[in-house]
Amino acid sequence: MPHPTTRTHVVGPRGRSAHRLVADAVRAAQPGDTVVVAPGRYEEALELARRIVLVAEQGPGTVVLAAPPGGAPALAVLGPDCVLRGLGLEGADPGDPAVTVAAGAGLVLDHCTVSGGRIEVRGPEGAEPGDFREGEEGTSAVLLRDCRLTGARHAALRLSGGARVRIESTTVADIDGVGAVLAGTARLDVTGLRLESTTGSGIRLRGRSRLRMADSRLTSPGRAGLLLEDTAHALVTTTRIETPGTAGLHLGGESHADLTDSRVLRPAASALVLQDAARLTADGCTVTAPGANGLLATGTARARLTDCRLEDCGFSAVHLADRAEAAFTDCRVRRGAEHGFHVAGSAGLGLTDSTVTGIALTGVVVTDEARATVTGCRIDTAHTGIAVASPAGSRIAHSTVVGAARAGLEVSSGGRAVLTGNRVTGAGAAGLLFDAGSEATVEGGSVEGGSGSGVVVWTGARPVISGLRIDGTGRNGVYFAEGAGGLLTSCDLVGTRLPALHLAAGAAPRLRRCRVLDCPAPFGGDGSAAPVLEQCDLDGAPLAFVGVLHPPAAPVLPGVPATPLVPLPPRAGAGALAPPAAAPAELPTAEPEEEHLDDLLAELATLVGLDRVKQDVHSMVKLMQAVRLREEAGLPAPPLSRHLVFAGNPGTGKTTVARLYGRLLKALGLLRRGHLVEVDRSALVGEYVGHTGPRTAAAFNRALGGVLFIDEAYSLAPESGGHDFGQEAVATLVKLMEDHRDDVVVIAAGYPADMARFIGSNPGLSSRFTRTLLFEDYSAADLVAIVEHQAREHRYALTGPARLRLLGHFETLPRGAGFGNGRSARQTFQEMTERQAQRMAEAVTPTPDQLSTLEPADLPAPALG
Repeated sequence: MPHPTTRTHVVGPRGRSAHRLVADAVRAAQPGDTVVVAPGRYEEALELARRIVLVAEQGPGTVVLAAPPGGAPALAVLGPDCVLRGLGLEGADPGDPAVTVAAGAGLVLDHCTVSGGRIEVRGPEGAEPGDFREGEEGTSAVLLRDCRLTGARHAALRLSGGARVRIESTTVADIDGVGAVLAGTARLDVTGLRLESTTGSGIRLRGRSRLRMADSRLTSPGRAGLLLEDTAHALVTTTRIETPGTAGLHLGGESHADLTDSRVLRPAASALVLQDAARLTADGCTVTAPGANGLLATGTARARLTDCRLEDCGFSAVHLADRAEAAFTDCRVRRGAEHGFHVAGSAGLGLTDSTVTGIALTGVVVTDEARATVTGCRIDTAHTGIAVASPAGSRIAHSTVVGAARAGLEVSSGGRAVLTGNRVTGAGAAGLLFDAGSEATVEGGSVEGGSGSGVVVWTGARPVISGLRIDGTGRNGVYFAEGAGGLLTSCDLVGTRLPALHLAAGAAPRLRRCRVLDCPAPFGGDGSAAPVLEQCDLDGAPLAFVGVLHPPAAPVLPGVPATPLVPLPPRAGAGALAPPAAAPAELPTAEPEEEHLDDLLAELATLVGLDRVKQDVHSMVKLMQAVRLREEAGLPAPPLSRHLVFAGNPGTGKTTVARLYGRLLKALGLLRRGHLVEVDRSALVGEYVGHTGPRTAAAFNRALGGVLFIDEAYSLAPESGGHDFGQEAVATLVKLMEDHRDDVVVIAAGYPADMARFIGSNPGLSSRFTRTLLFEDYSAADLVAIVEHQAREHRYALTGPARLRLLGHFETLPRGAGFGNGRSARQTFQEMTERQAQRMAEAVTPTPDQLSTLEPADLPAPALG
């Protein structure tokens, strides 16, 4: 029973009526008594076994209870209902407890500080953690109110067993370890926590522990903001996790987290990471500027996000792999260096009433054996809107794709998809694109405007399309490549700039009840096509295929040679740890900024290897400077041909030097723009008589004021000889080079032996291409330097052993037909990052250094054999 009356005991270093030691006053106190402590530092280990109140006489910051050397904590609580107000508690060793609370004991710390050690709370073993329920206040064995915890090592707060702790308006700062660790069935309720600068994770939950946190801020944890393992559960509302060293929230095992109205800002790695069988529910949350993915889910993880925002992601905003599943409703993805949603492995995505805006690559891309259901969404300003390359079957319904640079909706080789009621506007190359080997069904919807064709059906593809309206496209309504087919039913083709239907050789589509309105012609293409028309109309009259065809109009992709189909941009490896893929190239649209000659020559000097090429370019620059000075002095210029032959194997930097050469000529005042237009045979040579000249002229005109770079130029003069449209392209080029001798530079590139044959195939070429630059293969050391350059650009670093192993790899790498020089180096780097990503996926909490370090184990397999 409590004592019938309560008393006050005074502690002070001096005074007749005061206890000199706090322990003396505690021993004298009865349950319910108050001990008032005068200002000072008291070096003693205090035990509280009954209900006592300790108060700093003159308020917080005036009293310190310091644990003496020897390992005992400053405060050990053994009984219930103990209260400390305004006291400072200081441990003897940062790695040991400063405060311990035994199972069954209770403690309130009010306006207290704990430094130099952790608070350790043990609860009864075998206690159940309980579930979070709406309106539940929870019970606490320990309450921290308006406290500050600093200077601990390993952890500031450790809960075990069935411990119950509540934290209100408290700061945890400068911890060499984790802010709080929960294990067993411990439970922590937090309101108004400010956690700052921990070297480990902010809060770590293991076992069946539970966390409920609201109105809190976790700033600069060295690893994850929240780390959940085993079957732990966290309920987090109105909380900010800022600049964590790895993930904002990392879930593993069978853990589960519910996030509401919370934010993850600028994590160094992915913001939300789900592994194993973890579960995440997020509502009204925002992820901003993660270094990698916004959400990365692997294993059999499950995520459900509603009304969430993912912005400025360093990699794909969402990457799903393995058998992970995720559902997004009313979410927004804005700006990102890769894809909006990348669904790989056997993962599944449900995306409803959401928007994806300003993505560098593809809004939604589905690969491997993955599947996606996209309903009522909007993809705005991406390279490709939605691309399906998986045979598992995806469904895209009632969605809108606006301003895709390449294709609005694409079903790639091996992909299977049903497209229902979608709208594509302003696509650059094609509204709908169906690759060879794809399986696609289109039900309703429209393709409007854009500079490309409405639908492109590539060789061998057989889509089934019904009720589609194609209106005002910049090229054909539907482009059928060689051997393409399919079934079009009740479709309208309206106001196309080129013929409504392009039919290449052997194309054999079936059209039923289709209408062609206000188009320049119904058909273009090849006379060997064999379409089947059933009850189709041309401006109200019966439509018939009569074989009078207009020249073909191959779909042109922006910034790419005129081939109708370009593969998807490369995948970024295993989710969050791989380097981002490069953005698609674009044609120059504006005058380049002025550049200084010295800066450009310095840039040339930084290129790996190419010593002979660099010397040749320097010599040409000096010669051209002399030419310009003579012209400025009114003297006649010496004869000079600026056109060049670049002879070398693939991947030796020919395109890179060509681009830099144009910029050098611009800086010298010898070219107006200095831009580069890269073409090959397919961009210059047509398929029928009369087509090659205009096509070659169009490519040449795009290069006026800059450089026309013709890759594999020898293919314009085949060894077999005979009649070939390539000869027409060469003749056209020779005439245009003469007509525009001062306004364009032509660089012909290819294998050394083949280029000698090409130049000798036409007298006009041999008189205009008088200088050849030989691009030698890269040495093994050069290839290592290229890999290291790639690593620096993507914030990776090679260890010394990895660098040595890489040198050996390149020294033994076969240099046959498949060897790509610099391309082989870049492929090796990508493979290293993918292998490192797999390695890091097995680490629970990799450090930033581990995430950015490439080890010998990351080298391609042949180098390790």
